[in-house]
Amino acid sequence: MAANDSTAAEAGGTKVVGSDDYALSRVPRDKRLGFWTMLLQWLAQSGSISQFTLGATIGVGMSFGDAFFAFTLGAVILEVVIFAIGLAGMREGLATPLLTRWAGFGRNGSALVSLVISVSLVGWFGVQNTIFGDSVSALVGGPSWLWCTAAGLAITVLVIFGFRYMAVFAKIVTPLFFAMVAWSVTDALSDHSLTELINSPAPGETIPLAVAATAIAGGFMTGAIVSPEMTRYNRKGSHVFLQSASSMILSEYIVGMTGVLLGHMVGSGQVSQIVLSTSGVFGVLVVLMSTAKINDWNLYGSSLGVVNFFQVVFEKRVHRGAVTIVLGIAGTLLSAVGMMTHFTDFLSVLGVAIPPVGGIIVAEYWVVRRMRAPLDATRESETLPATSPTWVPMSLVIWAAAFCVGKFYDGGIPALNSLLTAFVLYSVLGLAGWIRTYGTTTLDDDDEAADRTPAASGTAPVGAP
Repeated sequence: MAANDSTAAEAGGTKVVGSDDYALSRVPRDKRLGFWTMLLQWLAQSGSISQFTLGATIGVGMSFGDAFFAFTLGAVILEVVIFAIGLAGMREGLATPLLTRWAGFGRNGSALVSLVISVSLVGWFGVQNTIFGDSVSALVGGPSWLWCTAAGLAITVLVIFGFRYMAVFAKIVTPLFFAMVAWSVTDALSDHSLTELINSPAPGETIPLAVAATAIAGGFMTGAIVSPEMTRYNRKGSHVFLQSASSMILSEYIVGMTGVLLGHMVGSGQVSQIVLSTSGVFGVLVVLMSTAKINDWNLYGSSLGVVNFFQVVFEKRVHRGAVTIVLGIAGTLLSAVGMMTHFTDFLSVLGVAIPPVGGIIVAEYWVVRRMRAPLDATRESETLPATSPTWVPMSLVIWAAAFCVGKFYDGGIPALNSLLTAFVLYSVLGLAGWIRTYGTTTLDDDDEAADRTPAASGTAPVGAP
């Protein structure tokens, strides 16, 4: 397993730059990271100008009290999803694409999950990189494509070297971002009465609660579904809860609600200039670095999905670092030429397709538990089970049905609707014995076989009660 933690791993006798980051194995207990290191990774996901903008946009259409309720609803929904899925990832030391082999989808189904997640995340990587480049161009000048290229390549280099380097980056950027933002926002609000801003009516057209909650919870639902990419490095379940809850509190109540106050102050969702105008060149640099810190997770999650996809479909293990290079360059070039903005509607559709995956994972892992036995048997040895189910057809039917509910039902929160539909259907049908596995696949990949001990090969068949 040592090769997983190196920066120059051997892959088929060839030197590959970067870390494989246990893309096709469990993260060993002795490689997990401490509470404060992981906390900063979580908090880094809360620090972006876009969250201030979201808060301001909601503030324009809602009173402070109504906005507080909307952010509370969004935070609770996200925290429940993150903890239920993230705890499974922490227990097993597995990222979402690999976890789904034994949590609802089987080996072949996990390839489809990996493909959807990878396309979605690398797409959003390109979209965010485009926004990044356009913002820098507007602030400091220069062509947008140049800034897109510089940012995309820089993030790619960071992600090549894996989780530990991303954690170091978070330690640097996160405190700087929130210190700078606190100073800028305090300066902006110092000439206004907080009491008056809190009690003032919404300055714009009213935004319904369902719409606000959809923007808050739906916008980060995909991130919640792939939270095992991060939580597999946690040591304790309590850490998962405390860290994710801290991130929700910071993101929704502090950043989001501050954005609401700014929205009431200026009567517009365009508040980024308030933060940037008082912070100078250093502040702009910090904001841009914090944006990069969020976008690196899009590329990282996509690389893990592609590795699993290639292993299942082509029976070939590809190095995560090499995959990151390809995905990073592709996403960077597409953003630089302005292509990614044309795919936002398609990516939004994928955003509704991913939540049902989380519903099925939670239902199988915590409620039905018919496919989990091999994971239970090999958890202590930190190896992968010797076999996995090949297909779970009913899961694909449930996935499709839940997607249709999220896409075509107009009420509620689309991402939450699809997730809950998948969870309820899988739980009911699974407990009734209607969800069956078809075929058993032996994990015959050389690298995976090396991760197993002889004792693990005697694991009970997948799907055994």
